[in-house]
Amino acid sequence: MAEPTQTWLTQEAFDRLNGELEQLSVAGRKEIAARIEAAREEGDLKENGGYHAAKDEQGKMEARIRDLEELLKHVVVGEAPQASGVVEIGTVVTATIFGDEERFLLGNRELANGSDLDVYSAESPLGAAILGRKVGDEVSYSAPTGKEIAVKIVAVDTYAG
Repeated sequence: MAEPTQTWLTQEAFDRLNGELEQLSVAGRKEIAARIEAAREEGDLKENGGYHAAKDEQGKMEARIRDLEELLKHVVVGEAPQASGVVEIGTVVTATIFGDEERFLLGNRELANGSDLDVYSAESPLGAAILGRKVGDEVSYSAPTGKEIAVKIVAVDTYAG
């Protein structure tokens, strides 16, 4: 089994995710259990839409709790790395891809919550291809379809949040 990768987050993102985990783990579980119990008391569970909806919501909530626990278990909290012209996790990259200039954050989607930036993980084909590259470097990566995609690093900026 592969080792889990560490995820870099700002203190603000870490606090927000930790708060969400706490809320879901305590109040969220109590609330959904009460809704399931109330729906159960209505009788026949086969045709009880409220019961099935509550059970579906419970499944989604438990999956989110597991995701947050795993993410926070392997997190590194700190300030965004200062851009030095090298693509690092936590930097904003401007690159030419298929002739179009794109600007995105290399990191975890949870970091950019509320931002209009696209986010690519360092483990994605694009992220793995550009990690450690410098402004001006040209690389290519294989898309899931097998097509080779050329990328040119145009700029690397510090993530401002």
